[in-house]
Amino acid sequence: MSTGRTGETGDPSATTASGTDPHRWWGLVVIALAQLMVVLDATIVNIALPSAQHALHMSDGNRQWVITAYTLAFGGLLLLGGRIADLAGRKRTFVVGLIGFAAASALGGAATGSGMLFGARALQGAFAAVLAPSALSLLTTTFTDPRERGKAFGIYGALAGSGSAIGFIVGGLLTEYLNWRWCLYVNVPIAVAAVLGASALLHDRPGHTGARLDIPGAVLGCGGLVAIVYGFSEAEPRGWTDPLVLTLFASGAVLLTAFTWWQSRAPHPLLPLHIVRDRNRAGCFLTMMLAVIGMFGLFLFMTYYLQVILGYSPVKAGLAFLPLTAAIITGSTQISARLLGHVAPRVLMVPGQLLAASGLLLLTRMTVHSSYAGEILPALVLLGLGMGLTFMPVFATATAGVAPRDAGVTSATVNTSQQVGGSIGTALLNTVATTSSAAYLTAHLHDPARRAAVVPEGVVHGYTVAIWWAAGVMLLAGLVAGLMVTARAPGHGAPAEAPLPESVT
Repeated sequence: MSTGRTGETGDPSATTASGTDPHRWWGLVVIALAQLMVVLDATIVNIALPSAQHALHMSDGNRQWVITAYTLAFGGLLLLGGRIADLAGRKRTFVVGLIGFAAASALGGAATGSGMLFGARALQGAFAAVLAPSALSLLTTTFTDPRERGKAFGIYGALAGSGSAIGFIVGGLLTEYLNWRWCLYVNVPIAVAAVLGASALLHDRPGHTGARLDIPGAVLGCGGLVAIVYGFSEAEPRGWTDPLVLTLFASGAVLLTAFTWWQSRAPHPLLPLHIVRDRNRAGCFLTMMLAVIGMFGLFLFMTYYLQVILGYSPVKAGLAFLPLTAAIITGSTQISARLLGHVAPRVLMVPGQLLAASGLLLLTRMTVHSSYAGEILPALVLLGLGMGLTFMPVFATATAGVAPRDAGVTSATVNTSQQVGGSIGTALLNTVATTSSAAYLTAHLHDPARRAAVVPEGVVHGYTVAIWWAAGVMLLAGLVAGLMVTARAPGHGAPAEAPLPESVT
């Protein structure tokens, strides 16, 4: 294999005599910055959406595309983005993803109509699908020492878990004190700083030029994921029995079945099946998806609860999520990162999901008159600590022992689990909440004089019923982690799967 490219393996300044990159911790800052940008962009526009809708004259039926266009492109193209990173080189695709994301963000910020904004959000999602797996696989290949790996993945897991909550905070500040367009423009300086940092600090081996992109697999896999994610996004406004929703789910299932069949026969598969056949990785993928189902549904409810029921301003509502963010960072960097080298991953993941479920159960007691400090805050802290304990070992275990040539697509699979879980959580739990609220109002709205009191009570009742469901899903995630993730502590045993030797090109 040729190693003559400066800034990759052939750069003599890239590694020390011990084989480690002396700038790896600064490189982690660059990777973390890019990951934070991708994750928070899924929620940063939520609080800004009413302002954007008014400015661009969007209809209520079309406004969801500001969110859906991003999630569709991001979730549907992740596997393709991960394999492109493996073939073209992770640093190269990381930089291309940053530049493309910044350009799409600038286009969205300058949007003069709803169609232009929807297209820009789809472009953001497409470049995020290249950027996110590149970032995680760069982290995987840069930090191989178990002790350093724990710290690095602790930081990464904290950002991956708290990025959505940070998006609410930043979105509220920008919307209230500047303009909704800055929720998109803000990505440009972040991306520029990350590109400069990546050029100077990140190092990667060349891509695998001898392999080819699996075009049929890309069409089947990406098509199936887009259909599934789109189906869940449409299930919320249309209902689960709508013909379009059922068609999307059926099409997605057929395409993903065909994708799995083709991957077992393709000469250069988009997703080598040995990655998902490994018990620990499969357990991590499923745990991630289930955990995010509960978490993303909560974000949606709490945003509306704080602003509509408690009357918080956008900034105050965003800041209300700050303890959740702090708890995730603490659980990930100060607990999981310190313990993972000494305990098995599930020793962190199972208690983490129990803590998260406990926080959700506390929220089932909220009413239209709940105190934030006395009732909401303790629940958010418990949820944050639990998710911090979970995310870090999931990322570290899912990517442990992966052959370098498969690091990108493995990272993409982790991100896909997170993205699909978010789509399911938003659609499923919102449907539960809406249905429960309607049933409550039907049963209690007999006296027109009490309408002003009953309607908020019905809305909160719907939220609490959905949060009960979210707590159940969190407990299921803990059960999956306990039964499927059997890997030993990284410092006391072999990785889940020994890395395969790289092919020589």
